[in-house]
Amino acid sequence: MQFNYYLPVNLIFGSGKIKELGGQVEQYGHKVLIVTGRSSTKKSGLLEKSVALLKEFGVNSVVFDQVEPNPTTTTAYAGVKLAKSEGCDVVVGLGGGSIMDAAKAIAFLSVNEGDISDYIFNRRFSDKALPVILVPTTCGTGSEGNGFAVLTNPENGDKKSLRCNAIVAKASIIDPDLMKTMPKPVLASVGFDALCHNMEGYLSKIGQPMTDIMALEGIRLISESLVKVYEGSGDAEAWEKMTFASTLGGIVINTAGVLAPHGMEHPASGLKNIVHGRGLAALTPVVFEESIKGAPGKFAVISKLLGGNDEKDCVAQIRKLLTRLDLNVTLSQQGLSENDVDWMAENCLKVSAAGIANNPVVFSLDDIRCIYKKAM
Repeated sequence: MQFNYYLPVNLIFGSGKIKELGGQVEQYGHKVLIVTGRSSTKKSGLLEKSVALLKEFGVNSVVFDQVEPNPTTTTAYAGVKLAKSEGCDVVVGLGGGSIMDAAKAIAFLSVNEGDISDYIFNRRFSDKALPVILVPTTCGTGSEGNGFAVLTNPENGDKKSLRCNAIVAKASIIDPDLMKTMPKPVLASVGFDALCHNMEGYLSKIGQPMTDIMALEGIRLISESLVKVYEGSGDAEAWEKMTFASTLGGIVINTAGVLAPHGMEHPASGLKNIVHGRGLAALTPVVFEESIKGAPGKFAVISKLLGGNDEKDCVAQIRKLLTRLDLNVTLSQQGLSENDVDWMAENCLKVSAAGIANNPVVFSLDDIRCIYKKAM
């Protein structure tokens, strides 16, 4: 057995841990750019509370609240402009995965010149960024546990992640209590995304013992908790399990990467700005049906964790879960059509070549086209 594992992230997990925000940020600077969305943290009172927690430690803040779902490179540049004009020396991401990804990108671009696409496509490299503190409010992307920032280029529809150890959070404050204000459709979508991270990480050809351990635990915890919290019967322990599983998924994919489900979803949401978890719900069962022959033993393990028997009913168990989450959707229901298939398939191999290569079965361009059509 041989493997390397490295991920320098400080996880601060538990109910009520948001109160540690000021003390954590104070260690890295005294003028903060709070990156958040347009409404949810305002409605919940979390934004106001966070500003107050920072003030207790003498930390001033300015708010950038323009982050949209599937954040764009343009939005990141707008955040950078504000951060520089205000002299911010720390970035706090307060919200869901899109907000955290945007916060990381802003922290990176604040100290690196040039086009972010050059860094995303590995034409340029840097190991510098402003310090980042993350406070997730959705249990889905796991962005608090890795060095990825997924961005969409509005000029060409490319949706791909910036990957850099410098944007791994200096601290991630993961408070399960902050998840409870999510609308049910959001919870379903992000919860399934978290499951996909863990399943894909476990199935990945570049997975290793550390990621396998975490991924399997993440799948188990989601199987036990997601439906409960979605249907309203989940107690504090269920919320903790779901939240922890999401973070585990983010940690797993930092090393093991994502596979064809994510690789094929990114072109779909890059093109039509669909909800990421709903795109995964349409694609994952179809992708997995075509992937089982590449790793039947691992699909059997996943099936058993989801309540099934073996690899033969793994996809059935996933579809059963999607039904409970009201997520039995197709791509066509989300505004995509067969006219989009050729562009998406070609873009998939452009932006997600690694994910396709690490899938249990490596799909050709024609295979990818066929899968998109089946998911319609």
